[in-house]
Amino acid sequence: MGQGRAAMIDRSELLRGMPAVCRAVGAAVFRVGIPAACLLALAGCSTYLEVQGASVERRDPDSLSAMLKPAYRSFRPSGPGPFPTAILASGCDGPKDNLDRWATMLVERGWAALIVDSHGPRGYDAAQRWRLVCAGQILTGGERAGDIAVAIEDARKLEFVDPDRILLMGASHGGWAILDMLALHARGRTPYNLSRWPDSLSAPTLEGFAGAILLYPYCGVASQVRRAGWRGDLPALFLLVEGDTIVDEEACHVLAESMAARGAEVDVHLLRGTTHGFDQVEKSAFSRLEFSPDALSEAQAVVTDFLARQSKAPDHPGRARGDGRKP
Repeated sequence: MGQGRAAMIDRSELLRGMPAVCRAVGAAVFRVGIPAACLLALAGCSTYLEVQGASVERRDPDSLSAMLKPAYRSFRPSGPGPFPTAILASGCDGPKDNLDRWATMLVERGWAALIVDSHGPRGYDAAQRWRLVCAGQILTGGERAGDIAVAIEDARKLEFVDPDRILLMGASHGGWAILDMLALHARGRTPYNLSRWPDSLSAPTLEGFAGAILLYPYCGVASQVRRAGWRGDLPALFLLVEGDTIVDEEACHVLAESMAARGAEVDVHLLRGTTHGFDQVEKSAFSRLEFSPDALSEAQAVVTDFLARQSKAPDHPGRARGDGRKP
């Protein structure tokens, strides 16, 4: 009798705090006497709702901006500007050397760049917590989409930024976040961590964007973009890795083909003989991913061509002035 009571208390505690739909699923399975199945059902339900943003606190854009802004790093050419500007988002392990390398390349081509750190302000750069981001347990693409939206708004307020020529560029998880931001906006939904869209993104259509560059992004079943795509008037470049062992590049191929069939301008470039994260020297211990100068050079040439087609280059030379300083 005592054991039965204890089990009942444990079940009650287990179900308490779960979203209503998960509580209903768990209670139903418990009633038929399959506690192990209940745990599996709850785990699956909880993961699904995490991907859908059910457990994420919604914040005002100004509040999220106040959290993110101290960690922004900007790069820009010499001269008064304003410059076309790229918003750079890192992979699931946080900002690494690859973003600085891309920012420097952009400056050399007359663009400014703003690196957005979604990890440091949340403490995800400590105690290996970034691994939970990589595992999809925290900070999904739909949540991080709010960081991208707020960074766009903040960038447009900077005096050296041309607010009508914004480029979105994300690596891996950062590409997922960008794609989900575009998908959520197209569907009239806000990112999971925002109570509303920032003012410059509140219109039904996206204005003032030069395009999006997605480096080996996640396009799988947990992404919002897989369901509905994005508005077709935003040009996009996918840089994918053949045989990618981290994400399924074929899912991005399918997405790109679907968007192209809807009239969107979508370029796909497949890099062979390299790995996910080919542009990043900094790796975690025991990582099997490799930095490839050849693949990076190939990718930079493709990006340069894409930029030339999407935006008229500035008249002044692209010469770096500063190295990742605060805006």
